[in-house]
Amino acid sequence: MTYTVKSGDTLYGISNQFGISAIDLYNYNNLTTTNILPGQVLKIPSNSGTNPGGLFTYTVVKGDSLYNIARRYETTVDEIMKLNHLTSINLSIGQKLQIPETGEEVTVPPSYESYTVKKGDTLYSIAKKYNLSVDILLKDNNLNSPNLSVGQVLKIRTGTTTILECFGEDTKVDDSIIYTVKKGDSLWSIAKKYNTSVNTIKSKNNLTSNNLSIGQKLKI
Repeated sequence: MTYTVKSGDTLYGISNQFGISAIDLYNYNNLTTTNILPGQVLKIPSNSGTNPGGLFTYTVVKGDSLYNIARRYETTVDEIMKLNHLTSINLSIGQKLQIPETGEEVTVPPSYESYTVKKGDTLYSIAKKYNLSVDILLKDNNLNSPNLSVGQVLKIRTGTTTILECFGEDTKVDDSIIYTVKKGDSLWSIAKKYNTSVNTIKSKNNLTSNNLSIGQKLKI
């Protein structure tokens, strides 16, 4: 199945429309940015409509444990085990896990490009060139020393992408959308979801602060 992006669409809005995770939609289309353009064609996974609980798929990498994954995504080991029908806390590299989207933001793991070391290069100069830290270069390339060799190929992190997730519900009333605030929402994430501004939402709802309450109704 495919979907052609229309003016005003967002990655989250499309994922919500088809009942899948924004992370899964991002990965399924091999996107490198969350910016999408009118006319762009997106592939919709065959499992669309199977994500009513707001889940995304996580692939286990070396060094992962259920504890650190649960901590990273603000959930619990028990919840991950229950969702994935696990009977043991042992994980395998490459194993797929369903993780609940419980926060306002989900960060996609970084992508990489290759860099071939030239004469005169140092780890510090390369890190500075790509606006990274030496520690990140050491970690990403499994280096135990900052020493480099001419011709050596390094993985260069090209950055991470944050996808905003907004978990409230909305209904149509006349020309406005009535949005019900849920846990984790902020004026900024709601404004981003509906392609409007924080000031516009505040003005339309006569708000004097950015504070929201769970269950609060907002006109969008």
